[in-house]
Amino acid sequence: QVQLVESGGGLVQAGDSLRLSCAASGRIFSSYAAGWFRQAPGKEREFVAAINWSGGSIVYADSVKGRFTISRDNAKNTVYLQMSSLKPEDTAVYYCAAATTYRGATLASQCDYWGQGTQVTVSS
Repeated sequence: QVQLVESGGGLVQAGDSLRLSCAASGRIFSSYAAGWFRQAPGKEREFVAAINWSGGSIVYADSVKGRFTISRDNAKNTVYLQMSSLKPEDTAVYYCAAATTYRGATLASQCDYWGQGTQVTVSS
């Protein structure tokens, strides 16, 4: 089992930055790929970014490319999502997930573990 706890969400203005953290406990988190997803009210959960176990492979959704940065610190069992130039359309609950494969971390259906989510609200 892997337990994931997100933090760092909040209410910000358009153009501001936020850093989300996802702290993991349980099984060896460093062996898992990790992903960030988000879900806005009335919409389906969507992929945001993923990182492989070592941090050597990273992929972003087109909607956040150039503005968001995913990273991980395996010594701290933590994955981060640095969000810059935030837009109102980034408003959503952000979820951290863990998957046994890098590709799996890009697909909500293939993620094995999920955090409880953290709310990000961007005002215009």
